[in-house]
Amino acid sequence: MVSSSVKTVLPVANPANSGAPDVAQLTAANINPRTGLATDYLNHFNEAIMLLEMIPDMPECMTDFLEWQPLSYREHFAASNFKARDLAIAAYDSADDAIRTEFDNITGAMTSILTAVGAAMREAQQDKTRIALARQATGWVRPLVTLAGGIIHGPSVEADADVDYIMSHKLP
Repeated sequence: MVSSSVKTVLPVANPANSGAPDVAQLTAANINPRTGLATDYLNHFNEAIMLLEMIPDMPECMTDFLEWQPLSYREHFAASNFKARDLAIAAYDSADDAIRTEFDNITGAMTSILTAVGAAMREAQQDKTRIALARQATGWVRPLVTLAGGIIHGPSVEADADVDYIMSHKLP
């Protein structure tokens, strides 16, 4: 979990740092300026979850799920039609190392689960087994998407203010 005392603010464009994204650019592109991350990447995992959720009612959707390919954050944006894809990659690259590492660990876990489930589905002989795998994977991945979203959104400004206040006042 990201400590609420971590306060990441990406470099703001100025004459000494020309070319760095500023807060307004990041906000307009739906990139959190405090973390440097965009929720658009989670659509990659939500697509896989949606396909897994369809398998119990339509086992033929397994074929669509098996076509899902893991993509890193950079790969996702490089291949996307996201208007600010270059900005999203630059912001990710300049994000705080601790935040990016935690985010990458969670998205890496999701990728591992989804690829392992895909491999198991390819080996499975019965729809019943594939359905069980789909349900189990959904139960594992959905909470991780929520965790990743929490990292993207970062601690709130109010939470930071509360922590700063508490830390600046001695307890009796």
